[in-house]
Amino acid sequence: MITIQGKGVSAGVGVGPLYFYRRATVEIHNTTVEDTDAEWHRFKGAQTGAVEQLGVLAEQARAEAGDEAAMLFETHQMMAEDLDYEEAIEDLIVNQKLNAEAAVSQVAEQFAAMFAAMDDTYMQARAADVQDVSQRIIGILCGVVQGGIASDVPVLLAADDLAPSETIQLDKSKILGFITAGGSGSSHTAILARTMGIPAIVGMGDALKPEYEGRQAIADGSTGALVIDPDDETRDRLLKKREEQLRLQRLLETLKGQENVTKDGKTVRVYCNIGSPEDVHAVQVNDGGGIGLFRSEFLYLNTKDYPTEDQQFNAYKQVLSDMDGKEVIIRTLDIGADKQIGYFNLPKEDNPAMGMRALRICLNRPEIFRVQLRALFRASAYGKLGIMFPMVTSVWEVREAKRMCEEVKRDLKHEGIPYSDDVKIGVMIETPAAAVISDRLAKEVDFFSIGTNDLTQYTLACDRQNNDLGRFYNPHHPAVLRLIQMVTENAHKNGIWVGICGELGADLTLTETFLAMGVDELSVTPRAVLPLRNAVRMTDTRETSQRILDDLAEDYEAR
Repeated sequence: MITIQGKGVSAGVGVGPLYFYRRATVEIHNTTVEDTDAEWHRFKGAQTGAVEQLGVLAEQARAEAGDEAAMLFETHQMMAEDLDYEEAIEDLIVNQKLNAEAAVSQVAEQFAAMFAAMDDTYMQARAADVQDVSQRIIGILCGVVQGGIASDVPVLLAADDLAPSETIQLDKSKILGFITAGGSGSSHTAILARTMGIPAIVGMGDALKPEYEGRQAIADGSTGALVIDPDDETRDRLLKKREEQLRLQRLLETLKGQENVTKDGKTVRVYCNIGSPEDVHAVQVNDGGGIGLFRSEFLYLNTKDYPTEDQQFNAYKQVLSDMDGKEVIIRTLDIGADKQIGYFNLPKEDNPAMGMRALRICLNRPEIFRVQLRALFRASAYGKLGIMFPMVTSVWEVREAKRMCEEVKRDLKHEGIPYSDDVKIGVMIETPAAAVISDRLAKEVDFFSIGTNDLTQYTLACDRQNNDLGRFYNPHHPAVLRLIQMVTENAHKNGIWVGICGELGADLTLTETFLAMGVDELSVTPRAVLPLRNAVRMTDTRETSQRILDDLAEDYEAR
């Protein structure tokens, strides 16, 4: 028996043979091309293909693992279309007559070396990202299929490390656990494993040897121990541990069809966050009560040009029809910041998170916004629709957006196109400005949905994508919680409901806090519905509410 100790980053016990991940390899030769225009167009085609693939992976990741995982691929999309990166490749192809594969490879090496040499650890980590993006483009140029698992039985998948694109594309039915030599608790593999409920151990180092392939092993994702050729006692102990975990999962399954109600009778709606019509199936399987956030930007991210009114209408109609009368809240276009789309031709900004994004784009480019609003109101005839505006900071923005809604409704009525008269209008509370004036905003809309990811970022002045700021980016910070409490109170004073659609909604350590505040709805990834329902049903707010509210009211002392 051999025991190797790494770092457990995703709880659970995986039992099965070890299998080492096979990457597709390609041999790149430097050749001289005569038709440089054709070669440049060949690169552009591969670049476009890579961006499209990454868009699909982003939405797949969002459905399986949430926003944080999807953001990895959206960042890779931006890298693939980076102007400096593209111009360096163009120079090698057009001016030096180098073949596209070699040009991409050389530029990837240059950029990776540049990132690796930087002092900032976050920028150093981008070296791996630019290599991953470049390998995808090279693979398309060479017609190479991505690597995978050539096994007939489920395995414990071992690797030096796994890129996010590799992890998300794997057949999850064949994976009993992830085991990597490198990585950390915040690595791509760790994040995706946790959200997909797959045991994972990272940081094995050189102790993870290829000669262990095929041998029976047990991976304990909570302790970080990998046991190869376990003895009977160890095997029995870990199998019992796995059975207990599975028993708890089966217990959660019995909660399907049950109400989200506390022991003392308080009810909260548990909805789901989705990114595409295909994600509705996951909502249904996990017994979500509705859709609290449908990110409409997927339609824009997955196309080479602005999606037409009919394209959008068909997507929204499908979701509303499939949800069969349950509430569906669709967020209007939210691009900018970390989600850039080339054909929008947005100017480069020094601080895009503070720049032209979301509703600001819609109000500045009304021709784009109007197309989306027409599609939304047309679709409203097929279900229970709520429309939600992101990145609001003022009352006038909301009034202007509502004015455009009324214009669209008048046009549709004039054209004889049916729509619902009962479409609810809401705003996302994701800026401190919106939280502070939530008493005024509440008089303008039917509901609030708090986007805790951006609210935390803007409140704490912490870039949530900067890994160096991990200990400073604290969603549990009393300033964030007090803002949520303020928003909830202002919503209820004005007779509207309030939900949370950010990552905090699924944070079970805060469930009691949100119930004590009186939050009406929590919207989470489909996989989080049943654990959240269990937490709600185990809570007795009579015992906790006043204490929690008193703690929030007390002066804060850093611990």
